[in-house]
Amino acid sequence: MFTGIVEDLGTVESLTRGADFAALAVSSNVVVTDRTLLGESIAVNGVCLTVTSIHGTTFTADVMHETLRRSSLGLLRRGSPVNVERAMPADGRFSGHIVSGHIDGTGIVRAIVRDGIATVYTIDAPHNLMRFIAEKGSIAVEGISLTVTFADDRSFGVSIIPHTAGHTVLPERKVGDIVNLEIDPIARYVDRLLSMPRIENDADTPKASRSSITEDFLLSRGF
Repeated sequence: MFTGIVEDLGTVESLTRGADFAALAVSSNVVVTDRTLLGESIAVNGVCLTVTSIHGTTFTADVMHETLRRSSLGLLRRGSPVNVERAMPADGRFSGHIVSGHIDGTGIVRAIVRDGIATVYTIDAPHNLMRFIAEKGSIAVEGISLTVTFADDRSFGVSIIPHTAGHTVLPERKVGDIVNLEIDPIARYVDRLLSMPRIENDADTPKASRSSITEDFLLSRGF
């Protein structure tokens, strides 16, 4: 699990593409300063990856086909800056919001406008993601925990303070660029629960969890 608080701006050393996978190498100071270990989870532009090797300040990770299809990692090139965040330790501070590192899809930057000291990014997203994005809710863009400033049927906005701009890849993103998006996981699970209501007295449901309160029971008692 991550918090969406970017720890470091890393640099892509290489991205080697296979038929349906890629091997990514990223140079980042957190590898040394925080003693990253083999097998640990690390988020790159919001995508949870597993560290497969460490060489000095560079770590490598395998990127499977599903991740390439869902995210923008396949567009990275040697020298590309990337957001890096290690998994949240059990005794760490929860400064952002719950971020799993499992990208739901991508959006496209539609507009970038200055608003005082802040910069407002308007991002177009597909309907299957927009239905989960709410004004003043949380959203992870390129792995950055942000607050939604507005949302309509096809786009949403986020306001970026100077500190965020100075410590993440967002200033590198221009109108028309693709960005990784992860919706609030709570919304995802609520939607799943509502779309698949439990079937009472289902043969697959353990007897201990079955309810004896049925529609017939309530009708017979005047409800």
